[in-house]
Amino acid sequence: MSESDKELDNSIGRTENVSSTVENTAQVPQPNSETPEFKEGGFGWAVIFAVFILNAHTWGLNSSYAVFLAYYLKTNTFEASPLAYAFIGGLSISIALLASPLATTLVGWKRCGTRWTIFLGVIFETIGFLGSSFAYELWHILLSQGISFGFGMGLCFVASAAVPPQWFTKRRSFANAIAASGSGFGGLCYSLAANAMIASIGLPWTFRVLAVICFVVNGTATFFIRDRNRDIGSVHLAFDWKLFKRPSFLLLEGWMVLSIIGYIIIVFSIVAYCQAVGLSASQASLVGALFNLAQGVGRPIIGLSSDSVGRLNVANLCTLFCGLLCLFLWTFGARTLAACIIFALLSGPAAGVMWATIAPICAEVVGLALIPSALSMTWLVLVLPATFAEVIGLSLRRPGSWGFLHAQLFTAFMYIGAFVFGTCKRAPQSFAPPFLLLPLPPHFYLPLSQMNGLCVHNISSQKELFA
Repeated sequence: MSESDKELDNSIGRTENVSSTVENTAQVPQPNSETPEFKEGGFGWAVIFAVFILNAHTWGLNSSYAVFLAYYLKTNTFEASPLAYAFIGGLSISIALLASPLATTLVGWKRCGTRWTIFLGVIFETIGFLGSSFAYELWHILLSQGISFGFGMGLCFVASAAVPPQWFTKRRSFANAIAASGSGFGGLCYSLAANAMIASIGLPWTFRVLAVICFVVNGTATFFIRDRNRDIGSVHLAFDWKLFKRPSFLLLEGWMVLSIIGYIIIVFSIVAYCQAVGLSASQASLVGALFNLAQGVGRPIIGLSSDSVGRLNVANLCTLFCGLLCLFLWTFGARTLAACIIFALLSGPAAGVMWATIAPICAEVVGLALIPSALSMTWLVLVLPATFAEVIGLSLRRPGSWGFLHAQLFTAFMYIGAFVFGTCKRAPQSFAPPFLLLPLPPHFYLPLSQMNGLCVHNISSQKELFA
């Protein structure tokens, strides 16, 4: 065979290889060229505002339970023990978190989706308030203000929590914090409004007014919430147990568990504590309202700093700062109105830092597409701590002006313990305890940018990656 024939055969072979490579490449899913390029913001800001309003009239309303709890404890409305009254507030949060698998499944169901799931939650919230207005025994208020309202709040919260991060990349933490700050501003308004309405129109009509406001406002906000689940290929698995094989996810759960125990004790006990040290009901309500105001103002600041300094760094520092505030200022210094206000303003932004940062941190830990599944598992883990947090806090209470001492110390050490888990989460390969350092493949520690690329451009490969 001549040299020219050999060169001809080699060129033909190379051409066949290139053709087969092109055919194989064509089989790999490619981004849809017809889909417009995603631009950060835009309609996303309308979504953020709608989620802000929704949080204000779900978690904000729930924060006002501190006023209801103080009223129940003072008047013994339903002739029950203080622990039973504390159980109502914890039950509403735990039921909200327990609803996460159902909410995640409904969001992923084509016939339902995000909007209808939220609107179903609005209906249950309204039923809860209306039922509470006719309650005259403890089990009545447990079913209405505890279970029904909590279930509705869970559907609204779980369905909307994963939406804000989908519309932003560079300002993801800032946008998510703005949405989360709605609970603080809502708590501010309803802490003052609930106390005033109970004093002027009575407890039953207070619940009825809240029912009307909840249905109208939340129902309107629902129609402005639009997700991007189809564009980013969100995975809505209600029970993704494989996430627990990741050390970083386990450390995240430990940080959330200890943080929410401390947070619930502060939120539901601060008004009763103020009355225990000698403040009037109106002054105690003011302190609770300022605590919620600090949450509303502080969370966007936390989100903005998280985008520049680092989400894990800011979350850990805020957790430690709140623990030190509880250990020193709240325990030994907050004995007057001025001192209680200072504590409320300083601790408000840091106490609920997990609500402002959980979704962006989940994006870093598991990837953008798995946020719904990761949040669903996180809410399930938090059910038991949320149920019994305030029960534990009130069980540690003793008579007298120093009766909250044990609860204050317990809360402080919960936040400090959460900071330890957060520090380990910051660098799981270096700081995690030996029993958490499981032998995992390298792709479990891919950078966020690569994770997002996998989630957006190759969903089938992404599912194989996390199999």
